[in-house]
Amino acid sequence: MTKICFVVPCYNEEQTINILYDNLVEVMKKNLPQVEYNILLVDDGSGDKTLEKMKALAEKDKNVQYLSFSRNFGKEAAMLAGLEYSGGDYVAILDADMQDPPALIPQMYEILESGEYDCVCSRRVTRQGEPVIRSLFAKLFYLFMNNIGTIKLESGCRDFLMITKQVKDAILSLGEYSRFFKGIFVWVGFRRKWLEYDNINRIAGETKWSFWSLLKYALVAFSSFSVQPLIWPFFAGTLLGIVGLAALFINAFIGMILILFAIQLGFLGILGYYLATIFLETKRRPKYLIREKNVEK
Repeated sequence: MTKICFVVPCYNEEQTINILYDNLVEVMKKNLPQVEYNILLVDDGSGDKTLEKMKALAEKDKNVQYLSFSRNFGKEAAMLAGLEYSGGDYVAILDADMQDPPALIPQMYEILESGEYDCVCSRRVTRQGEPVIRSLFAKLFYLFMNNIGTIKLESGCRDFLMITKQVKDAILSLGEYSRFFKGIFVWVGFRRKWLEYDNINRIAGETKWSFWSLLKYALVAFSSFSVQPLIWPFFAGTLLGIVGLAALFINAFIGMILILFAIQLGFLGILGYYLATIFLETKRRPKYLIREKNVEK
C-alpha cells in the first residue's frame, strides 16, 4: 500500500496547527482512504505552545510524529530534518498556516501515481492580499535570480510539493550548510509538474518572514546558485578606469574619489559575503539539533 509522509515545518504556530491537522485528516479520509499516511511536525524552536499542541495530537493519533529543535534554526533546517526523518513512498511538504491548500494533495498524489512525473510542485499566480512592497521585492528577486543564477525559478514558486523517494534522496545527497531549498529542488532536476493557485492568506497568527529575514534568504539564494557577483568587480574596474581617464579633463576629483570608494566597499561586501559562506561551510556544524522527538530515522 502506498504511503505519504507529510512534513510540516512549524514556528510559533499554536493557533494553526490543529486546523491544519483537521484539514489534512479530512482530505485523506474523504479523497484517499486507501492511502496510508503520517504527519511529521517539525517544531523549529517555537516560543509558544506549538510543541504542546504537537504532543497532544501525537497522543490522540498514532499517525502524528514530531521533532523539536533545541532552538530556532530556520525553515530550511526544519524542512531538511523532516526529509531526513520521513519515510513512505512519497513525501509532501506544506506550511502550517494553511497558505498551502491541503485540497491539492489528492491531485498531487494522482499525478505521481501516474508515473509520468517525479515531483509535483506549486506556484502562486497572484499575490492578492500581500503588501505591495513585499510583492514588488519578490518580483525583483525572481527577475534578478533568473538572470544571474545557474538555475531558473518559477515566479511565485512555493515549498509546497510532493516528491518521490528518489527525489528526496537526491535532495538529501546535497550537504551544503547554507541551503536554499527552492534552488536545490530545481538543481536536482527530475520530471516536474506545476500546479497553480491563487494566493491564500494565513488563517491565524503573523508571518515569520520580516523584510530583513527575506533579504538574508535572498542572499543565500544568490550565493548558492550564482558566482556572477564575484566577476562584477573586473567589469566595474574596467568601466571605472575609462571614467577615471575622462575625469582627468574635468574638475571632479573629489567626487570621483568618493564614488570609487563607495563602489569598492560595495564589491568588498560581495566578496566578504561569499567568504563568510565558505567559512560556514568549512565549520561543518550540524544544520540543526533535536531536543525532543517521538520518531526515529
